[in-house]
Amino acid sequence: MIDFDDEPDQEKRIEKLKAQLETLGEGLSDHSGLSADMEEEFLKHILAFETAEPTSLLQWLENAGQDVPPPNELDDAELHTGLWEVINRMASLGAYLHNTNHLSDRELYTYLFEEGLREDAVLFPDNPGYVYGLDLLGSGSEEDMQLYMKYFADEASRAEWKADFPELEMPPHEDPPFDRDKDLPRSAFG
Repeated sequence: MIDFDDEPDQEKRIEKLKAQLETLGEGLSDHSGLSADMEEEFLKHILAFETAEPTSLLQWLENAGQDVPPPNELDDAELHTGLWEVINRMASLGAYLHNTNHLSDRELYTYLFEEGLREDAVLFPDNPGYVYGLDLLGSGSEEDMQLYMKYFADEASRAEWKADFPELEMPPHEDPPFDRDKDLPRSAFG
């Protein structure tokens, strides 16, 4: 990778960053509203993300010393403790969970072990400005949308969705069976 900081002229550094991103096939939008300092930092972040090697969340956790045993090896108390250790270690790496209250601890841990932690992720643990979100209802599937409308959407969102998609069969609202999300770690950026 090119060391852009060796170039004393900021305009030339920005042009080199843009050129490097273009060689990666990244189309760039107009950043003319940004100051030169902000544009340079923004382009550096994009380049770092685009050139980073994705690694599974499970590997990130293991590299950070977090043991993630299979759920069938844990009794309920061990699983509860292990789940919160995983959630907190993820947050320490900049990875955060969203919309989990429809799942029991065992269901959530099982999902994480079998699917969620096996997804490749690009994390920057030393940069608190970079946040990786794992939304358990973010796939866009019909099932996820129904669960979101049933348990998580407020009345205004439900009404808006119904107006935009009149053919949608809106499930009746129910309070989620679990109350974990309020205790989940959150990034400083929301």
